[in-house]
Formats: sequence, C-alpha cells, structure tokens
Amino acid sequence: MTFRDRPFKISLALGALWVCFFPASVFSQAPFYQGKTIAIVQGRDPGGTGDMRVRAVLPFLQKHIPGNPTIVNEYMPGGGSRKAANHVYKSVRPDGLTIGNASAGMVSLAVLGEKGVLYDLDKFIYLGSPYSSYHGVFVTRKEAGLSSIEKLRAASGIRVGGQSVGFSTYNEGRLFAYVLGLKEPKFVTGYSGAELDPALIRGEIDARANSADTVVRRSPDWLNKGLVDFHAILEIPKGEKHARFAHLPELESFAKSDIDRKLVILQRAFRVTGQPFFLPPGTPKDRVDILQEAFRKAYKDPAFHKEYKKLTADDPTPLMPEDHERAIREIPREREVMELFKKLVGAGPLPAR
Repeated sequence: MTFRDRPFKISLALGALWVCFFPASVFSQAPFYQGKTIAIVQGRDPGGTGDMRVRAVLPFLQKHIPGNPTIVNEYMPGGGSRKAANHVYKSVRPDGLTIGNASAGMVSLAVLGEKGVLYDLDKFIYLGSPYSSYHGVFVTRKEAGLSSIEKLRAASGIRVGGQSVGFSTYNEGRLFAYVLGLKEPKFVTGYSGAELDPALIRGEIDARANSADTVVRRSPDWLNKGLVDFHAILEIPKGEKHARFAHLPELESFAKSDIDRKLVILQRAFRVTGQPFFLPPGTPKDRVDILQEAFRKAYKDPAFHKEYKKLTADDPTPLMPEDHERAIREIPREREVMELFKKLVGAGPLPAR
C-alpha cells in the first residue's frame, strides 16, 4: 500500500465502523406514524349517516399518511357532539394521535354560547369535512294523515323526534317546526340516528328532520311505497337542488319576516361547515401538516369518492382544511338573530312567532 492510498483505506474503514455502531435511523428516520394507532373520537352513536361518512374517509386517510398507521373509531355521543368536542379539547394529549369528528351542532353550540361548551371553537385545528353541501327534509309518517302543509299547520301537538338537544337534526327539526308554523309541537329526544326512522314508522313520533341523502340510502321504501309525506327542504347551499326532492318547497320560502329568513341563513352557515375533523390545540405543527395534507389527498382520491357514494348514496363535497378554518371564522354572529336561534334550538318550548 502506497502512502497515497492510505487516506482512502482509512476512510473506508471508518465508514464501515460507522455503519456497524450507529443505527440505520441516523441515515433514514422512519415516519412518525409508522406503527402508531390514531383514534377518531366521533360525537355520535355508530351506524348513522355521520358514522358512514367517517368510515368512507378512513381507508384513504390511512393510505395517505406516511407510515400507514392503524385508525380506530371511538364513539362518544352526547350533547350534540358537545361531549366529544369537550373531551378532545380538554382531555386529549395533543400528540397527533387523536382526531375529533363531530356533527355541525358542535359549531352552532359554540357560536351561540350554549351551556356546557368547554371548548374554544377558534382554537381547534381543522382537517376539513367530507361534505359541505346538505339537504335537510321534513317528513311525517303517512298514517298521521298530515299530507299537506295546511294539515300540518292545523294539527296540534305533533311529536317531532330528535337525537339530543343541540344535535344538528334536532336543531333542524325545531327550525322546520318554527318556520313552517306548527302548532305547539312536542319534541321527543333520546334516539340514535339509526333509531329515529323505525320510531317514526312505529308511530312513536309523528315527524322528524332528516338528511335527504340518508332517506335515499337507508329508507328507500319511504319513497317507493309512499310510507311518509315530505313537506319541505333546506338547501345548502341555497339553490342547489336535490335530484330526488327538487319538487319540494325550500324552507326559506315559508319565512314571514326578515328574522325568519335570517334564522334559515344562520342554519345554512352552520351546516356548510359540514362534519368537522379536528385536532386539539397545541398539536405539533409537523404532525398537523402531515395530517392536513393526508386529508387533502384522501378527499381528492377518486377511490374515496366511489366509497363515499357506496356508503352514503351521495357524492362527497369535501371542504379542505384551509377552507374549513375560513368557514368557521366567517359564520355570521348578529346578536339578535343568535339570541332567537338559541331559544329555537334549546330544550324549552318554541319561541312565539
């Protein structure tokens, strides 16, 4: 070996020793989420439309997160998703391993300053929503004999079913009842989303608000066999017609005053935020970036669109993380309207009209 060759030989030897004594992670670090489990805390019972929306997203979220972590669902119904949102905000470690998913009620409860809200809506970190358009319909069971708006208004004490006070479909049932001008309706809660439809057909309740897409997917007999009467629809965004219910009058057309109209507009604003996925405040930015990008890719994945259609009978209308944050910031917060809306979606009798 010549003197000139010696430095090269020494370098090779040192390189070999480095490889032997230092782990491979020095050279290429494994993705953070590899081998980890992410929990999705849902503010609802399993089996309803909201659960199906989440289930449609999860395989594609797992696909697009580097490291392909395991993803599991946890269910925490209660208080219109208030319980789950409080839990994620106050009790969950902000380590990027727990993601919340709530109904739109989580947003309205916070904006309206309702009791029991222990979270700051503006401090959550948003990951978007699988949908941002929505069509709510108001239905009554055929045997109740309420086949027209006139009969609906003439009847007294109609039992309107809902999940829990503050839940989005409960809020909409109350809004429909108020704007349509029902006479002393009674509101029956305590059902899961999947339990409301059979309760309606059994006669335990007379009416409910429901997603038009849920009706098409879960209750085709309502349409094919005429088991219910459909009365009105809430279009979100306004003017977007539903293929099966384009003939129904839009709820805003029943408004008798400017404040009636603004109540409907406020509900549209709450609903356009969709079904939020969110992280607790303080989640490290690098993990936020990973998850937001994974959600973007999942929402744009053509296979996700097919799976969503299969599970919900509707096409997704995703709201991307940055658009979701903007939608939350831009919700109108006019005091007079919000005060009336709070009474409208509360537990007491409907306010006088």
